[in-house]
Order: sequence, then structure tokens, then C-alpha cells
Amino acid sequence: MIVSIRGTLLAKEPTQAVIEAGGIGYEVFIPISTFDKLPKTGEEVRLLAYHSVREDGETLFGFATKGEKAMFMKLVGVSGVGNKIALSILSGSSTGELSLAISTGDAKRIAAIKGVGKKTAEKICIELKDKIDAIEALAESQGGAKGADKTFIQDAILALGALGFNDETANKMISQVLAVRPETNDTETLIRLALKNK
Repeated sequence: MIVSIRGTLLAKEPTQAVIEAGGIGYEVFIPISTFDKLPKTGEEVRLLAYHSVREDGETLFGFATKGEKAMFMKLVGVSGVGNKIALSILSGSSTGELSLAISTGDAKRIAAIKGVGKKTAEKICIELKDKIDAIEALAESQGGAKGADKTFIQDAILALGALGFNDETANKMISQVLAVRPETNDTETLIRLALKNK
């Protein structure tokens, strides 16, 4: 199983790249987010990879980050979601936005991506909801906050829970605030704005 590929970038397009490694040119299908991170042609590149082997052929998918590859693997694990649809979903949304949509059950956001139908979007939300950390998704959608930086989000969700809101509702309330006011970075302001918008 191929898990990564490193070599010279021979060609690149928004949905694929050609990487020469060991004298062999590999066609690698990529999401647009990975395309944005590729170096100039002729330079060395390293991508994480997923090697898909089927009866009708083999396909190599490449990702610039662990987060992109992890999300791709979760998506292809959903029944009815193939490699191409998973790649389209990753190209149509950042991993942070996608995680947030899944954790809040926002199937409409996912269905808005080209090539994804309503039923498929709903299935993704249902099957992956328990595999996505809502707090991490909120923090990532806010700009990649990690560790201690996300504790204020968790505290705000817990506080809303104490006020009688279930987890899904609290997540949606917080995500709506962060979508409009991404600079918010303290629990008190986050709770106040969430309750004001309710």
C-alpha cells in the first residue's frame, strides 16, 4: 500500500498532479486545497497518499495535510460515497468547514457542493457525526485553533448545555457566532452572542 509519494512535480492542475519518483511518473488525483499548496513544477514535492485498488484499475490520491487525508478516508467509509465524490467534497469545502457541517448536522451545506445530492449529504452527516469532534471542528473553522486555544469554545458549549440547550443546538449556536464574528476568543462573549442570536 502506498502511503506517501515524494519526487519531482512534473505537472499540476487543480484536480491532479504528475510526480516523478524513481524514474516513474505517477498521476495523482488531488483536492483543490492540495493544489494550492503545491510548489512550482520542477521542484520537489511530498504528498500523503491513498492507493485505491479496484477490479478496473488502480488510482493514487494525494493530500498535502494529514487532516485532508483523514477526512477523505472518513468520507470514503460512508456507504455510497466513492473516491471521486469524496475528492469533490474536499475540493468544495475546507476540512474545518466540512467538519463543522458534519458535527452540526448541516446537510444543506454539504449538498451545496457540486456532485453531492441531498441524500448523500444527509448520509454523511449521520454516519460521520460520531467520528467528528465538534469542539475541534469549531476551533478549526475559526482558523485552526488548537489545544488551549479551543477551551473557550468547549466552555461556552458546556455553559449552554447547563442552560438547557442540547449539544447539537449549542454547537449550531456557537458556530453561527463564529461564522459572523471569527475574532471572538473568550467564553463570556461567545455565550452572550449565542444567546442574543437565538
